[in-house]
Amino acid sequence: MLNDTKSIVLYVLFCGVIPYLLGSLSFSIIVSKGIYHQDIRKFGSGNAGMTNVLRTFGKKAAALTIVGDIGKGVAAVLLVKWFFSMHFNDQIYHRGEVLGIYLAAFFAVIGHVYPLYFGFKGGKAVSVATGAIAAIEPLLLVPLVIIFFAVLFAGKMVSLSSVSCAAAYPILTLLYYWLCLGAAPSITLTATVGALIMAALVIWLHRGNISRIRAGTEYKFFQKKK
Repeated sequence: MLNDTKSIVLYVLFCGVIPYLLGSLSFSIIVSKGIYHQDIRKFGSGNAGMTNVLRTFGKKAAALTIVGDIGKGVAAVLLVKWFFSMHFNDQIYHRGEVLGIYLAAFFAVIGHVYPLYFGFKGGKAVSVATGAIAAIEPLLLVPLVIIFFAVLFAGKMVSLSSVSCAAAYPILTLLYYWLCLGAAPSITLTATVGALIMAALVIWLHRGNISRIRAGTEYKFFQKKK
């Protein structure tokens, strides 16, 4: 499929470079600086994420942040799908496209974590990963949302909910491609490995939260500070 230099350059551009640049648009920082003239990374946990924005600046700022961060994840994946439909005219589940889609999702997450425009210090990428999943296979959002709120209701920790969803994502991807789509083994494997890498990255980014959960010191949602 990638049989000439131009095709390879376009593949790298749409599956890596553009998603990274989109991911680097950290909306928590844009909102905090643009509206409140403050850098969210100087408040609370120091994380450029929606939860810290919510605790620091309130619901409006958090809503703007999550819409922007989810949107860039969606945009990164949809651009890859458009690229393949325009330039290669392949089936939607061609292995090269599936690989390109997960590369785009991965680099959008990397851009969010290490934003080019903001000194390579960003957030934990749960929102942008959610947007990417919504654009890749929107049906998987249903069980993931159920898992998220079930864990949040039980443990009242957003971080625990995020880690639980990340752990479940590769399993759900495997089952979806294998049982629901009946995809070829190579495509199922590509999608599952892509989902596993994304999940591992999100869990690794929450390693500090995991340590606090184990120690019983992690912030609980709706919990008043003593």
